[in-house]
Amino acid sequence: MKKKVGSVLTGAMCMAVFFAGCQSAAPYSGTGSGTGAVSGTVIGSGSSALLPLAQNAAKAFKAKNPNVSVTLNAGGSGTGLKQVADGSVDIGNSDVAAAAKLSSDRASVLVDHKVCVVSMATIVNKDVGDKVKNLTKEQLIDIFTAKTKNWKEVGGPDEPIVLMTRPKTSGTRALFAKYALGGKEEASNAALETDNSGILLKSIEENKGAVGYVALSYLVGNNKDRVSTISIDGTAPTLENTYNGKYPVWGYEHMYTKGEAKGAVKAYLNYIVSSEYSGKMEELGYGVTSKIQSSVTNSRNAEENKSSK
Repeated sequence: MKKKVGSVLTGAMCMAVFFAGCQSAAPYSGTGSGTGAVSGTVIGSGSSALLPLAQNAAKAFKAKNPNVSVTLNAGGSGTGLKQVADGSVDIGNSDVAAAAKLSSDRASVLVDHKVCVVSMATIVNKDVGDKVKNLTKEQLIDIFTAKTKNWKEVGGPDEPIVLMTRPKTSGTRALFAKYALGGKEEASNAALETDNSGILLKSIEENKGAVGYVALSYLVGNNKDRVSTISIDGTAPTLENTYNGKYPVWGYEHMYTKGEAKGAVKAYLNYIVSSEYSGKMEELGYGVTSKIQSSVTNSRNAEENKSSK
């Protein structure tokens, strides 16, 4: 029987942290012969940041296993985690650890599959980006907490700052608040609030004075020219700066299952973390976990493990 997915937003994008008591997926064990040895259904929802990767991997996986049906939706990390804990989906995609969104008893039954790294970039409308290339962390905090209200206060045009915000269920919001805003609560703009990264990108492109943030995976190809990215304390949001530890606004992308993954779900997760697929990740704007300097990885994992307790 197919599982039903609750009302979720279809949208866009990726990341995951590895905690004690959880385990990551094993190497891909599929035959890759295209004979359809794997069959069944896979239903996932959650992080819009991880959705592009999940969809791309699903397409490649289905090409090798045509008897597998894969259905993927966005809706936000909180939604994905709730639905996988409820058993209404097979995979809950999240930008943050399950313990950050669920009660300890509900989070404890989930298994965390660490699939990649995602970096979040502050983006602005081109009219702002022509003048503002860099912000200090303090300036960034003042903008997103609505303390600073006009771009002229930070060297930009004389225009009101228009915040494009995300709902509190968003894992992207939680990650950005923690690592870009020093844990400060982001101001909300209900009229322009969305957890669909594609819609947010378009809104910033079309509204003068607009500012928000998206995963680097939304800034590949032609998208990178639609808006301007902002450096933080002189460091640009790039995968290279994430790998070497200079850019702090990143996290792991998680794909959670309720209990151990089995059948088609296990094969799909194994394919995503396989050496066969890893080369696709950077093309899509995601980071490969093995490329992060060990000192950076150890520090971040220790921090995340501490905060999850």
